[in-house]
Amino acid sequence: MSDRAAVSRWWHAAIAAVILVSLVIQLVLIFTGGADANSGDSGTEIGLGTRIWRLFSFFTIQSNLIVLAVAVGLTLRPARDGALWRVVRLDSLLGIVITGLVFAIVLAPQVDLTGWALAATIGFHYISPWATLAAWLVLGPRPRLTWQAVGYAFVWPIAWLVYIFTQGAFTDWYPYPFLDVTDLGLATALRNAGLVLVLGLALAAGFKTLDRKLPTRVYSEV
Repeated sequence: MSDRAAVSRWWHAAIAAVILVSLVIQLVLIFTGGADANSGDSGTEIGLGTRIWRLFSFFTIQSNLIVLAVAVGLTLRPARDGALWRVVRLDSLLGIVITGLVFAIVLAPQVDLTGWALAATIGFHYISPWATLAAWLVLGPRPRLTWQAVGYAFVWPIAWLVYIFTQGAFTDWYPYPFLDVTDLGLATALRNAGLVLVLGLALAAGFKTLDRKLPTRVYSEV
């Protein structure tokens, strides 16, 4: 195994470990009535089942789970490839970088976290996004991305938005303030969702361009 392949394995194993630890911390907090690392809300007013459902409805958590799957896959096989894999890998990059940017710019000033909830949010919103981006920039593998993969990569984010707005119409709960139809109105919430999609399109185009421009990174299957 080459030195670069070994670095890739260890780097992605570290990313997977950070996400797993953060997820365990968050689940323990939920089961014990602690704060949610995404919103800062405690569990004093809603049931346990609702808290768990809401946790896994956050784009942050779904993005981190996709990154976790990709990190485990690349730990086991740094040369992993395939049509579906390319879509999942791009989704991991898009989702987690959007998570990092939106949290840092929009959400962090609105969420006051301490203790273990703060530790979980550092893992989800700071370490995971930028360690994942750095891993792709430095280690690849590439070239991998196609415009077809870019198109399919937007199935999940669009499906997530449809789900969030649909369930919100029945529950009046929205995971992020900038999507809250109850407070903002449907038009403003849809506009904000559109802006995030535009950010995603810009990132996808940037990743596709960098995938061809940056130095080739290939690994053997050994």
